[in-house]
Amino acid sequence: MIRLNKKHYQLPHLEWLAKQVVEGTLSGLHKSPFHGYSAEFLEHKIYTPGESTKFVDWKLFAKTDKLYTKKFEDETNLRVHFILDNSSSMHYPLRKNFDLNNLNKIQFSVLAIAALMEIFKRQRDAMGLSIYAEEYEFYAKEKNNPGHHRMLLNKLEEVLNKRLAKKRTETYKNLHQIAENIHRRSLIVLFTDLWEARNNKTELFEALRHLKYNKHQVLLGHVFDYKTEFAFDFDNKPTKFIDAELDLQLNLYPNQIKTAYQKAVEKYFQQIKDTCHRYHIDYLPADIQRGFKPVLLPFLTKQK
Repeated sequence: MIRLNKKHYQLPHLEWLAKQVVEGTLSGLHKSPFHGYSAEFLEHKIYTPGESTKFVDWKLFAKTDKLYTKKFEDETNLRVHFILDNSSSMHYPLRKNFDLNNLNKIQFSVLAIAALMEIFKRQRDAMGLSIYAEEYEFYAKEKNNPGHHRMLLNKLEEVLNKRLAKKRTETYKNLHQIAENIHRRSLIVLFTDLWEARNNKTELFEALRHLKYNKHQVLLGHVFDYKTEFAFDFDNKPTKFIDAELDLQLNLYPNQIKTAYQKAVEKYFQQIKDTCHRYHIDYLPADIQRGFKPVLLPFLTKQK
């Protein structure tokens, strides 16, 4: 188990963690989707000092005494933009320790994005990142160079390392801004719990619809803790419930509202699924208790 100090998470290198998550998922497959992966050669281009020498054509160098690199047809065949909800509700449940087997929603989402970045990096795809809560906190456009990949990982590490501050979810406002920033056709992967302070479902669903602008393919990673946020599985004893984003508290026995709560949440989750289907958005339920395989397998089993 990886311990935390009182100020912030003490994490090992996020890229290392992401590789462990990906390899752990791959171990359950009969054949790695990356085995023997190759891209179709397109043309040569003159080598620029400072570039990686990975794709230098040394045979051509021996003949011409000049450095050329191989350019591949699908070198940037996919553009992926990740969106992370960093509001206070995403930091539920509060964790005193960082444990891969006992993550909260923001930890799970950051690791899921980092693992997906590892998958797309192996395919040499371009990746970008947006982070929001009350405001649009961070934006980086899609690129596919190692320095950019490292910068995105650093930003994700920063999300985990920062002291938790109370921030409301403003998905409606920020998704519209993000949609305006992504001009070229891309795969957009959004991780959010969809708990909104505004509680205006029409506005929220219209914001999701806006992400389809410019014919983007959109995947909604709906992050939740099934045990407590859906099944409302609490011991029936006097319990204080505190809203993560609003200054609201409620003292009661859980069984007093369990049935009504379950019906309301089941209805809301179904509305989300129906809206995604209507707008041709891929819906991916991400229960943090089930681990990363349900999130990663759809990508690993549909390579190229």
